[in-house]
Amino acid sequence: MKMEAYEIRQAKESFERRLEDIHNLLDIDRLEESIEEIEAETYENGFWDDHKKAQSIIKRLKEKKSRLAAYRKLESGLENLEVALELIEMEESAAGVEDDIAFLERAFDKLETMLFLSEEYDNAPAILEIHPGAGGTESHDWAMMLYRMYKRYAERRGFSFIVNDYLEGGEAGLKAATVTIKGEHAYGLLKNEHGVHRLVRISPFDSSSRRHTSFAAVTVIPAVEDEIDIELKDADLRIDTYRSSGAGGQHVNTTDSAVRITHLPTEVTVTCQNERSQIKNREQAMKILKAKIFRLEKEKKQEEIMQIKGEGLANAFGSQIRSYVLHPYNMVKDHRTEVETAQVQKVLDGEIDDFILGHLKQVSKERERDAKDA
Repeated sequence: MKMEAYEIRQAKESFERRLEDIHNLLDIDRLEESIEEIEAETYENGFWDDHKKAQSIIKRLKEKKSRLAAYRKLESGLENLEVALELIEMEESAAGVEDDIAFLERAFDKLETMLFLSEEYDNAPAILEIHPGAGGTESHDWAMMLYRMYKRYAERRGFSFIVNDYLEGGEAGLKAATVTIKGEHAYGLLKNEHGVHRLVRISPFDSSSRRHTSFAAVTVIPAVEDEIDIELKDADLRIDTYRSSGAGGQHVNTTDSAVRITHLPTEVTVTCQNERSQIKNREQAMKILKAKIFRLEKEKKQEEIMQIKGEGLANAFGSQIRSYVLHPYNMVKDHRTEVETAQVQKVLDGEIDDFILGHLKQVSKERERDAKDA
């Protein structure tokens, strides 16, 4: 549908306000100076003597350049939109202006999302665990639908999706799955998916076509095994090996390569069976175990803070965060942010960006409010 001149002007003014906010958040002048300083550092003699440190600096430089390039792209797009608006106001044609506005909207959303990701482990890979709730086949199928949703999300963003452990359900779906998603700000983007997800639909497994409600829990952990100092004593670990039951070709089913590690003091258990080698599965399981215990410690500290503040358990991890309704109407609603959409199939196909951005914006506003109150 063709946009009127006043609609284009409104969009332009909105983009200008957003660009000014981004300019202030990024502190563009200081960002450019910082890039020059880091680039000069990379040319110094002995820069690569400490390879790990050098790689960390290069990574930081790349992130800064990426943010500056994204800002310049928005700046250029806004200039093009201004030219198009001038042509329209002179009653001349400006082909493709609607597409330009849609492109700018997506580009603004993407950069704004990145700016909200400033916590310590936001750029780490994300480890996702999916567990169905009670309900047998119905909940197993729902867990599989969530697994597919996150796989599609990873594919859309160009992230890698690595299956660490996958246990099939009896009739359909899955009983448990652990995956690692790697990509820029993977954990930062996915961390707020942590919680219980609820599905309401007419069950395909019910011969009477009755409506069923199913639950599945998603756990999201940062893969930060190289950055955390957690000592795991051998005496506190029970390590079991067994024959893999997952996909992986003939080899994976003919050797006892799968590994299950239980941390006895916390009863945290990790299973890994995607690698062909028992040694590699053990290494990967230990990494995930460290990340899970790290998350557990963070949650304990958060609970202590909540008790001091007198906050209820409704804010704790594990509470229901989102509902996906397929009957009697179509709706996906996030109960924390009130973000909702009737495009259920698109969401289940991995288009969850609106929910991710909505929660990041909410958290950012809460931080600003807390800072003002402090």
